[in-house]
Amino acid sequence: MQEFLDTSDSSEPVLTIAIDHREDEQFVTFLKSLGAHVDRKVLDVGDFLCSARLVIERKTRTDFEQSIIDGRLFSQLPNLISNYERAVVVVEGTSDDGRINRNALLGAYAAIIADFGVSLIFTRNMEATAELVFHFAKHEQIAKKQPMRIYAKKKTHTPSQAVRAIIETFPMVGPKLAKALLNHFGTIKAISEATERDIASVPGVGKKKAKMIYNVIKYNYVDDEDELLIR
Repeated sequence: MQEFLDTSDSSEPVLTIAIDHREDEQFVTFLKSLGAHVDRKVLDVGDFLCSARLVIERKTRTDFEQSIIDGRLFSQLPNLISNYERAVVVVEGTSDDGRINRNALLGAYAAIIADFGVSLIFTRNMEATAELVFHFAKHEQIAKKQPMRIYAKKKTHTPSQAVRAIIETFPMVGPKLAKALLNHFGTIKAISEATERDIASVPGVGKKKAKMIYNVIKYNYVDDEDELLIR
């Protein structure tokens, strides 16, 4: 793996990869060493966003097996495919604690691929996962010329869902906090006109998140900055 990490080509366009804030910081290091621009934020769907259409859900081997046992995986898959055109589940690690018998495990593999149309890939470790994520992003953004949106473009069904999806693009704001902000202020316009103190007064926000939200609302758009993030 180290040989690959040392061979990034600085002459190539910079790729942008969004990583969920809960993922290990080492992924930022690995992906940057490959030449990617990394945006660490709250991703409501998946763990890595490689383009506007492709999302990756990463699970360790232990978590993958547990998610099959408790049914969590099969509630996550519909969310992946309803929000993105392409979805990939990466299972990381080689250890098998034997909690699931072989027939049940193979049945789960079949369901993921055949029933949900989600790709399933296995990697040895975090570095191998990072390498895979990088090449997905490279394929999408350079080979396929797919646009890169840092924020998921969710499928919405009602005006209220569309409004909430917009608020969820704010830094450190997920569905729960977006609802809290909208229940407090009522409209996007009211949030945009609120003071930093007003935003901080919403339960669950606090001063740090309020400052980030307020700064984004008041920030003047700079086209040169945007070129780094969207293709």
